[in-house]
Amino acid sequence: MSEPVIPARITATPAARRAITALHAARGGPVMFVQSGGCCAGSTPMCFPMGEFILGDVDVLLGDIDGSPFYIDKRLDEAWHQDVFLLDVAEGEPEDFSLAAGDNLHFVTLSPACATPESSDIS
Repeated sequence: MSEPVIPARITATPAARRAITALHAARGGPVMFVQSGGCCAGSTPMCFPMGEFILGDVDVLLGDIDGSPFYIDKRLDEAWHQDVFLLDVAEGEPEDFSLAAGDNLHFVTLSPACATPESSDIS
């Protein structure tokens, strides 16, 4: 008997998909995203080469974007109460150890209800 397919709860703007494709090519392999529930948790997910972040039992898979899994801390997911999230890019350098989304670009996590038309216009 096959297992039920759980619908993805993460999608991405064209700008975020271009950034992921560029990272795959530049790094020679896939990347992964982790939306942390740490003390400084915000809308900036961390982007790592695949496997460089050790997942714990509090990390929930939201879905996969072009071969890149996206995880969120279970407590943060419950606190945010969102059915679907949107991965985008924004101007500015990434925080901490995250890979950049391009020159002077970083990834951001948005709720589609809060996304603005300008949020996906960055090329």
